Amino acid sequence: MKKLFVFVFSVFVLGGFNATAQCNAETLSTLCIPKLASGYNFLKSYKVEKGGKEFVEYSYVFTKGTQYMINICAPEENANGIIVTLEDSDRNMVASSKVNDQYITAIAYPCKNTGIYYIRYTFDDTAAACGGSALGFKR
Repeated sequence: MKKLFVFVFSVFVLGGFNATAQCNAETLSTLCIPKLASGYNFLKSYKVEKGGKEFVEYSYVFTKGTQYMINICAPEENANGIIVTLEDSDRNMVASSKVNDQYITAIAYPCKNTGIYYIRYTFDDTAAACGGSALGFKR
């Protein structure tokens, strides 16, 4: 009985410490939703986890005449080091959250052409290992 108690205690207590030490990108992505600027409607949230990768990339179809906003959230209230870059269907960069070596937590993009756009997240050396992001739109 004592061994069973020690096992159950270890699972709940030690397992809990492990879970809190890890970044929960799913939770962070949902926390980004209320941080969309006023007037933007939520479209999609993204997990942004480094996981040994150089970058994380998603695609989404943007519509001409619509303004889109992409924001970034990290465990430490600022997302310094996590860079979101938006590329059009020809892979031309149209917006970035790193401007003049300054990090911003959101980018807004007025879409001029309907098509597939690529949302790429890269990590500077100082970046958190993971974060979240939300995509919103307004017309």
